Amino acid sequence: MGDLLVVNAGSSSIKLVLFRDGAPMLSGAVTEIGGAAELALGPLRRSVQAADHLGAIALCLAALEELGHPVSGLQAAAHRVVHGGRRLVAPCRVTPGIEAEIAACIPLAPLHNPHNLAAIRALRAVAPDLPQFASFDTAFHASNPEEALRYALPPGHEEIRRYGFHGISYAGLVEQLPAISGAPLPERILALHLGNGASLCAIRGGQSVATTMGYSPLDGLTMGTRSGSIDGNAVLRLAELHGIDGAARILNRESGLLGLGGASDMRALQAAATEAAEFAIRHFRYWVLRHAGSMIAAMQGIDAVAFTGGIGENDIQLRRQILDGLHWAGVEVEGADPAGPRLHAEGSRVAAWIVPAREEARIAAEARQILTEATRTA
Repeated sequence: MGDLLVVNAGSSSIKLVLFRDGAPMLSGAVTEIGGAAELALGPLRRSVQAADHLGAIALCLAALEELGHPVSGLQAAAHRVVHGGRRLVAPCRVTPGIEAEIAACIPLAPLHNPHNLAAIRALRAVAPDLPQFASFDTAFHASNPEEALRYALPPGHEEIRRYGFHGISYAGLVEQLPAISGAPLPERILALHLGNGASLCAIRGGQSVATTMGYSPLDGLTMGTRSGSIDGNAVLRLAELHGIDGAARILNRESGLLGLGGASDMRALQAAATEAAEFAIRHFRYWVLRHAGSMIAAMQGIDAVAFTGGIGENDIQLRRQILDGLHWAGVEVEGADPAGPRLHAEGSRVAAWIVPAREEARIAAEARQILTEATRTA
């Protein structure tokens, strides 16, 4: 098999990971697209001119070739696409029809899907014969019951529903946990993806049955710059005061830990140790635990807790506080190694683990599986 390139495109950056036989061998990015762009790929570091995603992709492929990995050696490329809507609920090969579906989801994810689509189109322009695949951050939550997905809105608003996000991360967590724990996958897992964007997921029998993010990644927990759950009438009031664009800016970019404590990074808040910073951390922890109760109710119990994401994997103090707050649910941590990966004490009724986020590896594996299945049926 040839190498597989995983692409994660944002508004001003393209991140790349090159996989060979399922293992990452090279990673990098082009950042500040449209401005003072920088390319970092393996040992390469240089300032570049990248006016748009097409230019950035061309630079990435040229850099890969310079390092001995020409596009002719690629078997495929695979993309993270944030929103798949109601129809794109499984990883798939990108065809004109799939591309149209991704474009149709732009109103649902205007900050993400246009850039995901731009990378797909840019790669096709540079390497038109290279097969491309897409994995969708919303897909894992399609298994939620309809009553969990649908808002209580009148007919004609069916597209305004809960979709959930971080699905690629949660799918990877389900895949990795048995190897980390040395035991079968627990029946009921409270999964916590905690980072600048943060969410919880109730996973029962390996499938999502509830999650905290909703129509957009704004809902649920207090996050780095996002408010988390907020009353709809409060949103309308913000729109009255600041206009729709102003309200969107406040809710998505100026709220959360930044709005409460003055910094969006948990480490910066902990270092600041101001009253506002400490309140922001308490607010974050409170809403993690409050939503955790909701997730446990959706599963009708809990057998394991699993942390992933930057905060979830690295913040020992906050992770311990969250686990202490779940003592009522059966989590015992006294005497356990707080650095993990096993976080629970001997005899704890509920297990607790750290599961490293491996989203790129999951995307690569999903594309490989589709390629393998296509070969078998050819």
